[in-house]
Amino acid sequence: MEILMLSSEVTPFAKTGGLADVVGSLPPYLEEHACKTCVMMPYYRQVARGRFDIKPTGHAVSVPVRDRMVSGEIMEGCINSSVPIYFIRQDDYYDREGLYGTPEGDHEDNCERFVFFARAALQAAKILGLKPDLVHCHDWQTALVPVYLRTTHSRDPELSRAATLLTIHNLAYQGLFWHLDMPLIGLDWSYFTPEYLEYYEKINLLKGSIVFSTLINTVSEKYSREIQTVEYGCGLEGVLANRRKDLYGVLNGVDYSQWNPETDEFITARYSHDDLSGKKKCKAALQKMCGLPVRNVPLIGCISRLADQKGFDLIVGVADDIMALDIQVVILGTGEQRYHDLLKKMGRKYPGKMSVNIKFDNRLAHQIEAGSDMFLMPSRYEPCGLNQLYSLKYGAVPIVRSTGGLADTITNCVPSKLKVGKANGFAFREYDGAKLLAAIRKAVQVYSDGRAWKRLMVNGMKQDWSWSRSAGEYAKLYRKAVDKHRKYLESRSGAATDVA
Repeated sequence: MEILMLSSEVTPFAKTGGLADVVGSLPPYLEEHACKTCVMMPYYRQVARGRFDIKPTGHAVSVPVRDRMVSGEIMEGCINSSVPIYFIRQDDYYDREGLYGTPEGDHEDNCERFVFFARAALQAAKILGLKPDLVHCHDWQTALVPVYLRTTHSRDPELSRAATLLTIHNLAYQGLFWHLDMPLIGLDWSYFTPEYLEYYEKINLLKGSIVFSTLINTVSEKYSREIQTVEYGCGLEGVLANRRKDLYGVLNGVDYSQWNPETDEFITARYSHDDLSGKKKCKAALQKMCGLPVRNVPLIGCISRLADQKGFDLIVGVADDIMALDIQVVILGTGEQRYHDLLKKMGRKYPGKMSVNIKFDNRLAHQIEAGSDMFLMPSRYEPCGLNQLYSLKYGAVPIVRSTGGLADTITNCVPSKLKVGKANGFAFREYDGAKLLAAIRKAVQVYSDGRAWKRLMVNGMKQDWSWSRSAGEYAKLYRKAVDKHRKYLESRSGAATDVA
């Protein structure tokens, strides 16, 4: 089966979050399931600066954007030496700081930038001779592709045969733009209705893709159910409920070639669940690196986008109570300016106990996973989450709010679950600062029991959350989508014959 995967970011070329990790890791594992995959993304400044082995293909694209033709260049590279990846280069759109915006806000022309990418990707597929059985699209930035394949490209003999799968990594980001961008998108105004792309007098690209994609999935089973409710549906719960029969959940996996303490090149010492001595060395190294005293107290790591969604309102709300415990905290991430300021203030208030690092630093991220005893993820909602899975492998016991993928992967530590090897972290349900504080206190209490803590760590480290399992689930979805689309084409052909 031939798969064309489209994404706005892919590790290691350009990344703002877990989406890039997924698209950079999944394709090689799909080969195990007879799925030959190639990937396509924009050629950002971040890619150009990365010193990757990327070369021009000698081909160009030229597509309509509003009332003019915009041209770009097709570049090519490789993921893991086996999966081809193509880049759409258009420097006016993509040679900028920030993939989608700056700390001051989104790029004002994001609609135009990703209209161009969607159209250019479809044209590039034809130019390159790709004949996908399925186009796998990720999030709002590629959401127009399934729309185009069912509207403007529905009679294209080379592309219309392709089924589509839309993966929603975070429903909160939907690609909302003003209604006068309809000519820019290139669709007839008849599609600006509540049945298709219209959403409270705005264009909603993700909504359009939900309507037109062959199948849809989210990145955990629980999240696929949650987004059909008012609490988590972000205004699209009704649209999603209408397509519930075509909506699936596939949990993200981990690329253990990149995230494994037995082989990790970024950490001070290697270790495994059979020999944890290296983890002690990693903890001491992290404490020194972050200006914390080398002490045998619980060290809590947190690597995150600094935003309400990730639970930082809870953290800030009970910060003094957390820091009253005999613990240390290391935070790494970027996000909303107010959390930059609040966390820096906390770091100054608790020197020797808290290290705040406002930046993106992949090496430090690995060192935090290896050096931490616990890992904090009190998310308001979490479609899947990857850091809790990394943390399990590194023996950094997760403390999470039980929502989305966190609920699907973390089993709360109670004696009965710990005894049978199922407990792997600490979880609380109610989105409340007091509940978060209670979970942290419970973790600190269990930490004081060395034997129980080691059992808890080893439980998590032995679990397999690799992409091999998830890739198999995606392969099944691809086949379902291809079969469904084939029946759709047959029905359309029959209808056309009857009319004729």
